[in-house]
Amino acid sequence: MRELERTLGSVRNLVAFEAAARLKSFSLAASELGITQPAVSQAVRRLEAAIGVRLFQRSHRAIALTDAGVRLHEDVAEGFGRILSTARQLGRAGKGGHVTVLASTAFATWWMVPRLAGFRAEHPAVDLRIETLDRDLDISSESTSLAIRRGDGRWSGYEAALLAPERLVPIASPAFVKQRGVPRRIRDVVSLPLIHLDEPHRYRPAWTEWFKHFGVAFRDAGSGLRLNDYALVLQAAMAGEGVALGWMHVCAHPLAQGWLERVGSWEWQTGEGFYLVWSATRPISAHTALVRDWMLQQAGAAY
Repeated sequence: MRELERTLGSVRNLVAFEAAARLKSFSLAASELGITQPAVSQAVRRLEAAIGVRLFQRSHRAIALTDAGVRLHEDVAEGFGRILSTARQLGRAGKGGHVTVLASTAFATWWMVPRLAGFRAEHPAVDLRIETLDRDLDISSESTSLAIRRGDGRWSGYEAALLAPERLVPIASPAFVKQRGVPRRIRDVVSLPLIHLDEPHRYRPAWTEWFKHFGVAFRDAGSGLRLNDYALVLQAAMAGEGVALGWMHVCAHPLAQGWLERVGSWEWQTGEGFYLVWSATRPISAHTALVRDWMLQQAGAAY
């Protein structure tokens, strides 16, 4: 910070420069900042003297940025914009209005988004944000308020509530089922084109485990359509590319819309579940508690 002050002088000089550059007027900058026009002009001159270059071309009635001024203004405007954005976010979080839910792309797309309009109608004052990620973060050390995790509901440092039990069924598009027919035996599913989820950063049951649960021999030779995001898996299934494993809590909406359908009646309940988690080491805001309770109520209504 000392080096910054030695190089630029007072931060007030930067504020005056940014306003003058953006408004292209010392007078308008003075009006915006609530100071006099000579004060703005002097602040800019002090900044120019500190840096050693001219930032404005001055004429009798107008000012224009020099090349150096354009370069500096771009960086200053970006920096001030980021600071302002962060300050606003922190302010909203401190007031309990900023709630962030961390989830997979598929959960965000097929579970959260169809319900968002109802939430915003009920709770317009809550700034609810959804962040998608392909791994589990330690939300106790992040700005995240809530997150979705797969497991048994026991994680050190977290409180957890069950959103949905893990239920896995084969799914495909109606067109695919019409063309191929519904398999009569579970071993017949092996011969169908299978869509595989290859999660790179967290474990998810695969076709190998699903067939094993039903006592069906299956060797994954690495062939077939393989995707690293479950949202893409669902899109591929809806496009008729083959049969995918369907996590029922995520697939409920596209199944209800008729975009997907179950392939047979086989269902594996793994004993694991998908949980809503929040920090047990720091208090949550009133708005976070409201979002948590709303999500659990929605889950209860669905399952």
